[in-house]
Amino acid sequence: MPTLQWPEILLIVAILLLLFGVGKIAKIGGELGAGIKAFKDGLSGKTQDQTPEEKPNSETTEKK
Repeated sequence: MPTLQWPEILLIVAILLLLFGVGKIAKIGGELGAGIKAFKDGLSGKTQDQTPEEKPNSETTEKK
């Protein structure tokens, strides 16, 4: 089975840009990234209700 090389990949990307436009491609990429992040958080047991622990402020912990 033949593999995709750079000229073929560039041609596919150019066709996708012509069909969908830059804005739509960026939106799809952002949604895909958010989906992957949610999947990883789901695997690790994190939920949206949990907030990261607040780190102590360096100004209040320093002695003056």
